Amino acid sequence: MHSGDLIEKHFTRLKSDQTRALHKLGIRTIRDLLYHFPARYENAGPTGTITGVTAGSEVTLYGTIRKPDIRKTWKSRRPVAEAWLHDNSGKIKMMWFSQPYIAKTLHDGMVVKVSGRVAGEGAKMYLANPEIDKSPIAPEEVHDSLFVQGVEGVETPLYPIYSESKGVSSLWFFHALKRVFEAQAHEELEDPIPPEILERYNLPSLASALVFVHAPRKLPDAEAARKRFAFEEVFALQIVMQQRRRALLKEEALPVSVDRAMLHDFVKSFPFPATEAQLGAIETIVSDFEKTHPMLRLLEGDVGSGKTAVAAATAYLVATSLPKGRIAGTLQVAYLCPTEILAKQHFSTFVSYFKDHPIPIGLITGSECRKFPSKIRYEESAKLSKLAFKKMVANGEIPIVIGTHALIEKSLSFKYFAYAIIDEQHRFGTVHRQKLANKGEIAPHLLSMTATPIPRTLALTIYGDLDLSILDQMPVGRKPIITEVLGPEKREEAYVRVRTELKAGHQAYVICPRIDEPDPLKEMAIQAKSVKAEAARLQRDVFPSATIGILHSKMRPAEKEEVMHDFETGTINILVATSVVEVGVNVPNATVILIEGAERFGLAQLHQLRGRVIRSTHQSYCFALPETFGPATKERMKAFMNAKNGFELAEYDLALRGAGELIGGRQWGVSDIAMEALKNIKLVEAARTEAARLVEKDPDLKKHPILAERALAADKQMHLE
Repeated sequence: MHSGDLIEKHFTRLKSDQTRALHKLGIRTIRDLLYHFPARYENAGPTGTITGVTAGSEVTLYGTIRKPDIRKTWKSRRPVAEAWLHDNSGKIKMMWFSQPYIAKTLHDGMVVKVSGRVAGEGAKMYLANPEIDKSPIAPEEVHDSLFVQGVEGVETPLYPIYSESKGVSSLWFFHALKRVFEAQAHEELEDPIPPEILERYNLPSLASALVFVHAPRKLPDAEAARKRFAFEEVFALQIVMQQRRRALLKEEALPVSVDRAMLHDFVKSFPFPATEAQLGAIETIVSDFEKTHPMLRLLEGDVGSGKTAVAAATAYLVATSLPKGRIAGTLQVAYLCPTEILAKQHFSTFVSYFKDHPIPIGLITGSECRKFPSKIRYEESAKLSKLAFKKMVANGEIPIVIGTHALIEKSLSFKYFAYAIIDEQHRFGTVHRQKLANKGEIAPHLLSMTATPIPRTLALTIYGDLDLSILDQMPVGRKPIITEVLGPEKREEAYVRVRTELKAGHQAYVICPRIDEPDPLKEMAIQAKSVKAEAARLQRDVFPSATIGILHSKMRPAEKEEVMHDFETGTINILVATSVVEVGVNVPNATVILIEGAERFGLAQLHQLRGRVIRSTHQSYCFALPETFGPATKERMKAFMNAKNGFELAEYDLALRGAGELIGGRQWGVSDIAMEALKNIKLVEAARTEAARLVEKDPDLKKHPILAERALAADKQMHLE
């Protein structure tokens, strides 16, 4: 059996639904099967065999069904289903009381996994009402332990439990892997990690780690193996990142004319004084512009820290630069936003920043195109057809273009594309970033920005090819938001604060987890408040004199725009919305936010929502209103209430829920095992250091062909949309 062979070659009895299930799990070769790691482990007693069970213990056993039958108890005449379970060490009776139908689902020779409590004593011990996991495996493949034959007589008291798909169960994987190990196919796999690195960090070899992860004698064995595989995956990702950086350093960027005096005047024209952190970030980006190769930078800043102003200042510098060898025209900037609401808002913000500077600014979304200034009224923007807009961009007549995914359409081309800005980077995969970066013939400078604070381990891995800048200051005069977590009995306190703020001429948000009420027949258990029903209730029972509007993702773009315009101008007092307002919505007059069903949101998302009311110098308030108050909710709400900034919350979320919850691990192609590793800063930094060292010595990995294959696979996986 060769590790590179297709599964079908050695598992000839596979049914079509099993083949489909394996392919769905990404398993096509023996190597893929070996890399399908257990999700968890179950303790099967002292030996994992029938002879090792003891009375009163909870056990998990594997074996063959014999003599399934139905009988009635002697006194009560209660029906009992019973059968015997056999393994290589012996047999034990199983009994299901008042469940005679179970016997009809079993047949002699069936291979099963059984979990349950051992009742009775001595020779009369039996399994009482055990749970049964059935799997289509031939009886001759059954053994009492995964490696009792094949790996030096190792006994396995821990049974691996694998993630399943319709057609293949955990039990199927258990026995399939036993066959693979008996054929010693795991020893044919070449280790992608160089031996000196394994030795440096005391990591097990690939062959040993595969045994440890699938058949651990004790949990520390499994943990050591998982640590090794986590390092392997993060190491491969870091190799990709280091190769990208190296390739970028060889590219030539369009030269940007850096006039710091002119830039200083532009920043001074902002309607607020720039913070030291903003000035530092601007200077760092300007220094990158002065280099001959393109910039690759991630700008992290807490909600309200002023990233848009940094983007505007640096965009101004690019949009006033002449293309090389020309006496007219300017370099161009593309600003990619995740939502139409945010794109339109940034367009308005840029117009306010650039109103005293004669630089055209464009907006392109799925629903419209606009250009500032209008030929008729300078202070306004004009609506254009998509054809006319795209023609102007292609001719270089619009230096700054702000937009949604419409920006990366093939039909939109730039003449002198020099600077790409991506807002809320975590909402776009690598593919989006590269599509934007490939708009021009020459690689543009790239600034990725996020208001979702990212723990350092995550930034080093997912954005390992980017340099990092952090905005850790808030604009002058901003007051910390007063945050409270209220149970149902204290809800009125939040309403009192809303009334007080409305009376002072301010506005409020109410956030709900759902758009519509659930069908009561289908979703009896779901109590989450909906935008539509809550808006009606608030209008009727709580704030009858207020003007209440609603906003959610299913509304047409024109409807969203009208609602946001009415909220921005103060026509709407209270906006009831879903988390569609999570990112970037900027209404400085809104000073209070109520978050219904707060436990349904991640901490990073809660922090984003709270950030909607930190847009002015007014005192702001946030009320989290959970529907349930279990221990986990209490702990998370306490962290939300007490955290000084988003970075603290991000670290807490990483520790509590894992990186996948923070950034959506699947869109990056990072496995669960690597996501868990991102809690370990030492492991990530070690992988990054080793990757940089190795790529420096062997840029194309010619001396490390197996690692090159692993890195290529990691790169491809990250490109899957």
